[in-house]
Amino acid sequence: MDYNMLLAVASDLGYGLLESGAEIYRVEEAIQRLLHAYGVAQADPFVIPNCIIVSFVTPEGMAMTQVRRMPSHGTDVDLLERYYDLGRRLCREVPPLPQARAALADIRRTRRTYPLPLLLFAYFVGTASFSLFFGGTARDALCGGLCGVAVGFALYAMTSLHANLFFKSMLGAALSAFLALGFTYFGMGDHSQLITIGALMALVPGIIFTNAIRDVMAGDMVAGISKIADALLTGVAVALGTGFALGLSQLLWGGGL
Repeated sequence: MDYNMLLAVASDLGYGLLESGAEIYRVEEAIQRLLHAYGVAQADPFVIPNCIIVSFVTPEGMAMTQVRRMPSHGTDVDLLERYYDLGRRLCREVPPLPQARAALADIRRTRRTYPLPLLLFAYFVGTASFSLFFGGTARDALCGGLCGVAVGFALYAMTSLHANLFFKSMLGAALSAFLALGFTYFGMGDHSQLITIGALMALVPGIIFTNAIRDVMAGDMVAGISKIADALLTGVAVALGTGFALGLSQLLWGGGL
């Protein structure tokens, strides 16, 4: 058994799951099950939102450890499901390690990506639907969709500049609120508050907060508190960006929500 390769395979699987948005306890469980399937009795993975530590003791008594740092990431449900399926298959079939590593590399190589126009269209449909959901008119939905497109483009541009989530959320909120007020002021929309809240739903950290609560309930207090802080900071960024847009619109047009 090449335990160095086993360590690499286990850490790659955990890295892929965490990068795709998996819960902390599921990442640790997947790593532990994989190591047990390959004959390791004592395995102690430790995962937090920005770091993975895989540690186990070989049957010969040698300790093996690898640390992987996780950069900022989002949620990719398709990729997450593919990693889950592969992890279950590796535990069930226990193929040779080179084959397992090649399967992990194949998932990363064939990762599904979407062109910018399709992403912006998704932002348009999502934010327009939220504006309708909150009671807006058809014109509000159209304006909300356009604000959503602006949010999506701002997030895409800021991501290419390697900006952090706080500043991306602040810029997206400020841009969407300012456009919503502008659309209403010039008569394109009917209710600026419904347009704004529909567009801001694209920035609400709902998945982060939900996973944080699940991590806390599972006993992963460090990971859960870290994600809760991340969600709260994102909410603060959205509030700051919206407040800036309100102040700027007040100076320009004397209007507000």
